[in-house]
Amino acid sequence: MLVKNKNIPSLINKVIDKIGNPVSKMVVLATLESFGIRNIDVHHDYCLPTLSALADYIYSDLKSRDQDSLLNINERNPRKVAVSIPVSDYQWVKAGLFAKYYPLGIFHLMPVFIQVATIIIYGYSLWAYMGFNTIQSTAVVLGVILGIVLSGGYVQIMGRQASFYWNHKEYYKAKVVSDRLMMYGIKGMLFTFLIMFLINGLTKPYPHAFVLITVIYAFLIGTLLLAIAPFYAIGQRWVISVVIAICSVFALFLHLKTEMHVYFSQWMGILLSIMLSKIYLRFFFKSKIKKITENKVEPDKMMVIYKNYPYFFYGIFIYAFIFMDRIVAWSANMELSSEFPFLYEKSYEIGMDLAIIIFFMLAGVMEYAIASFTKFMDIKQKTVLLSKKNVFGKKMFKIYRHHIGLLLITAITAGIFLFFFVSRPWGYLASFGETIDVISTRVCIMGSVGYFFLSWGMLNALYLFTLNRPKEVLKALIISSFINFIVGFFMSRWIAFEYSVVGMLIGSFLFMILTTRYIKQYFNHLDFHYYASY
Repeated sequence: MLVKNKNIPSLINKVIDKIGNPVSKMVVLATLESFGIRNIDVHHDYCLPTLSALADYIYSDLKSRDQDSLLNINERNPRKVAVSIPVSDYQWVKAGLFAKYYPLGIFHLMPVFIQVATIIIYGYSLWAYMGFNTIQSTAVVLGVILGIVLSGGYVQIMGRQASFYWNHKEYYKAKVVSDRLMMYGIKGMLFTFLIMFLINGLTKPYPHAFVLITVIYAFLIGTLLLAIAPFYAIGQRWVISVVIAICSVFALFLHLKTEMHVYFSQWMGILLSIMLSKIYLRFFFKSKIKKITENKVEPDKMMVIYKNYPYFFYGIFIYAFIFMDRIVAWSANMELSSEFPFLYEKSYEIGMDLAIIIFFMLAGVMEYAIASFTKFMDIKQKTVLLSKKNVFGKKMFKIYRHHIGLLLITAITAGIFLFFFVSRPWGYLASFGETIDVISTRVCIMGSVGYFFLSWGMLNALYLFTLNRPKEVLKALIISSFINFIVGFFMSRWIAFEYSVVGMLIGSFLFMILTTRYIKQYFNHLDFHYYASY
């Protein structure tokens, strides 16, 4: 049977890379199913009636070839595997991984540190300004929050699916999926903004100018996040820091040296960030695609959606969770927000912005922990005998406990620094010219503990993502978000508005507990889940 279809040769090559010389047609069929190919798509994509017929055709084609040419990717690139690794070597590997990935995780937060530095020195950054009044601050900060939340789901899918294609050297697909998800994200945001304008037009809780400014900031921040997301997938995260640094200097120049309004100088800086990111990506992908002979097969849209929809909702809910307590607190201070549903509450924001330093300092630990987890899981599955498969899970759980201990030590260290920064004259007072008030201090303490538990839960989530178990994480996050809102709402009304942070604290603790329970369940059968995730 001769089938003329341009998609089949590339599919056959993928099958060879995956399994090499198949022992039966059923092995080919299972491989095709693992690629996400569905029976209903076979006729359109491959000009054959069923998935079984496609497997039969590929199996026959492979069996007609020289068997020496049917080597999978591991057989073509054999690696030496150590039979055993001394304990001392493990310690050196751990130290090497920590020395590499902890600073890397902190470095990748450089765009945030740049904004903090410009705020401290000049009272200005790409999306903040010390001279804003309460209503202006509400519009801008709410816009930033909306941009982060609305783009979060698309960013998660982009990072995961583009990484998958990139690691398999399918650069064209990585480019296409990045471009498409950016456009889907932009369309999704525009649709949401249209709904916002309609609701505000009917109920009129805010002036139209307020909503317009909020939407512009939300759109620009969301688009910027979509534009820089591919850099995480292609291992070029350093570009983000360079772009943000250049554009921060550009926006600061407009602010200091021209009469341009603060809004417009910030918008110009963010627009330049988006443009530079897209220009770099265009030329980077173009050079990569030229070097690799790759059939330009479009990614299967339905397959991408089916594989990644839990990550989409995780991206939305995790950011909604992070910012939920702020919105609840803003709406609880009736003296401040009597004319509007909610307004920016400076004391609360200062406390949470200080507390989030704990979260940032733990980013390096999470970067190291995942790199270490995948590295040692690969090593141990090659060195632990099948007859002792239970040892595999126990050894990996011991590594997990080590990571949690490191998380705790780092949090305590960051907490000590935060204490001295707030209480000593060289810290907060020297940076902002005023002492921190009691409300901000109270929020900072509870928020810091909450961010520690949230970081622990997010680390658990990263472990489960590595094992391709996103649904459990999403379930835990939805429950925790509900608790976050309910507890924060009632605490902020019954006691005082700043106790909205208690909702975030309890919600984060619950998220940690639920994900830790899932982690323990999967470590008990880690050999099976590790195998099933690939």
